[in-house]
Amino acid sequence: MDEKMLKAMVAAGAIKKIDIIATGARFHVEASTPNGPVTAETHKGKVKTWVTLDAAARWVRGLGIGGARINLTHWQPGQRELPV
Repeated sequence: MDEKMLKAMVAAGAIKKIDIIATGARFHVEASTPNGPVTAETHKGKVKTWVTLDAAARWVRGLGIGGARINLTHWQPGQRELPV
């Protein structure tokens, strides 16, 4: 789900909880909706990721959400990514 749709769902009150999840050296965002969790995506449909936690938190704050849970279970800050 892209940023525009997530903002609309936050405004409608459909999203109550946001999780910032670390995988490797990057972070992504999952929103809890009544129909289950959805992952933030780019306009091209790929998972939207951030390199730093503060960048992901700023993006979540821009959605209009004041709090988020952070999951660092699979965080590997020194991990290098494979070129795509």
